Parts: sequence; structure tokens; C-alpha cells
Amino acid sequence: DVQLQASGGGLVQAGGSLRLSCAASGFTSDDYAIGWFRQRPGKDREGVACIHSDGSTSYVGSAKGRFTISSDNAKNTVVLQMTSLKPEDTGVYYCAADTSYWYCSGRGDYWGQGTLVTVSS
Repeated sequence: DVQLQASGGGLVQAGGSLRLSCAASGFTSDDYAIGWFRQRPGKDREGVACIHSDGSTSYVGSAKGRFTISSDNAKNTVVLQMTSLKPEDTGVYYCAADTSYWYCSGRGDYWGQGTLVTVSS
């Protein structure tokens, strides 16, 4: 069975950094996209960063320039390094994998449990 296990959330002051990690297991090939989504208080879930099935990466909105997504060659571990954190980055962050699309569609079947990130001002 496919499993995604997210970790690394916590409380950090504005301007600080956090490193989220997602351990992926059970995939039969590496032909999938994997990335991070978040749900901020009172907001809809939104994409943050993605490693596409071809290994290229993309970032959404305010994550550009502050966050970096990376993985090992097999995409068994996916890391989101977050820097210059702002209070508006507060939310629950989810790791998700998508085997139906080359990008992180948000409609994939595989989601990890969320990890809470709280950025204090």
C-alpha cells in the first residue's frame, strides 16, 4: 500500500526556517508527481510546491524564492525547506502524490497526514 508520512512541522518565529519531510513508500514506479499543499486558517487548500513526474519542480505564489522542494532519486523522501517564514504561512501542510497527472493536481489519491506549521509574529 502507498503511504505518505509527513513530519517536521512546529512553531517558529517570523523570519525563521522549517524543514518538512515526507516519507513515501509503496509506489511501484517513480512515475508520479509529489509535492506539498497547505490549508491556512479560513482558506481553501492550496498548492505550495511540486516535483513533477519528470523531476522538474514548480512553486506556487509566495513559496517562490522562499521555499525549496527536493527529493532523493527515488522520491522516497521529499523535503520542503522553508525559509523567511511569515505568519501567513501558518497552516496545516500536506504531502500528496499524484499518479494520474505529471503535475501535482490536488486530485490525487494519495495524501499524508497533515503537519502543523505555526509562524508567530
